[in-house]
Amino acid sequence: MELNELLAALADGQRITGDSPLHEVMHRVSQDALRITSQINGSYHDPADIRELLGKLTGKPVADSLMVFPPFHSDFGKNITFGERVFINAGCSFQDQGGVSIGDDSLLGHNVVLATLNHDLAPGRRRDMLPAPIVVGRNVWIGANATILPGVTIGDDAVVAAAAVVTKDVPRNGGGGVPSTRGARTPRLSDRPNPAPDLLVNSAGIYQHQLLLDDLDSRPS
Repeated sequence: MELNELLAALADGQRITGDSPLHEVMHRVSQDALRITSQINGSYHDPADIRELLGKLTGKPVADSLMVFPPFHSDFGKNITFGERVFINAGCSFQDQGGVSIGDDSLLGHNVVLATLNHDLAPGRRRDMLPAPIVVGRNVWIGANATILPGVTIGDDAVVAAAAVVTKDVPRNGGGGVPSTRGARTPRLSDRPNPAPDLLVNSAGIYQHQLLLDDLDSRPS
């Protein structure tokens, strides 16, 4: 069993049963990912060296405009796709077996977790893994310590608040709160001729402010 067979199975969303040949390949690839990420995180590297190591981790070239601040963690690596001008801040963790795609111009804050595997809820099948991809669109901002769960798509220009747990899709221009179970449109800078500084720096504030306005607008007069 080879990596391309595992990637095909993951792309199809197939169940990866514990102790199966596919699981053995996954474990083997994970050791390579741990080796490369330990190189990334073990000492200082300039940005070009980081990109070279990320190319080895993902098995494909990455854009010269990609910027990643270590430490960066991945326990697979071969199912990550970075767009152009992506910024990943320190401490992010990608469990990318199910597939992680980050669109152009997107920003991930400190300690963001992208998790693409579930385990079966049945006790007898708990070791089985159920993959589902995470797709982050273009120009997305994910705040620090947010967790994105398997199968979630975050639309272009969306904002996810710091510390949010995102369990459902976030629409284009939408926002995800704490925890995130629904989407609400976030105000864009173009909506305000003189945007307040907090709109530039506080993703949680953006969403909470918009939710308050939505709540007030929905109340009976």
